[in-house]
Amino acid sequence: MKTMQVIPLTLLFALAASAQSIKFGKCPKPAVQANFDATRYVGEWYEIQKLPAAFQKGECGTATYTLKSEGVVGVLNSELLKDGTINSIVGTAKVKDPAEPAKLEVSFFENSPPGPYWVLSSDYDGHALVYGCTNFGLFHVEFSWILSRQPTLPEETIEDLHSTLTSIGVKVDKMVYTNQDETYCAPMRD
Repeated sequence: MKTMQVIPLTLLFALAASAQSIKFGKCPKPAVQANFDATRYVGEWYEIQKLPAAFQKGECGTATYTLKSEGVVGVLNSELLKDGTINSIVGTAKVKDPAEPAKLEVSFFENSPPGPYWVLSSDYDGHALVYGCTNFGLFHVEFSWILSRQPTLPEETIEDLHSTLTSIGVKVDKMVYTNQDETYCAPMRD
């Protein structure tokens, strides 16, 4: 087998083993939040649900966004690991095209390619629905997060956001809830 075939297959198996959302075909191109306003989006968000991702191992997930400059948002993602330590990562999200400000590209490591961070829906004060997808030849890897300004979100809101995801082919039955229990997450809230 040629080396160029082995690398994508190895990546596919590694991602599948980590419960990533992998599908054959190209990424969908969903509509994003119209008239997205980054100044209203900044602040702290609690992760309510997500598609499993190899880079997220903990609970009590939060994302804190700050406006750095026009079209540039600072990102601080934090989670509580099983051993009680807090895992955090700092990154930057940049608007690729000013005509579509809800389509951001986020990067966490210098010289690493940015990943898509598309805000599909947000009311800015209660919920946000984020989607990302990357093509890898014959298949694609999807990411999605349902975020809230509070550690909980009404079930009917989650169902509405699931409808949006389902309309673009995301398997919402693969989404998992993030533990945001006040007692469990106390180390994150101090």
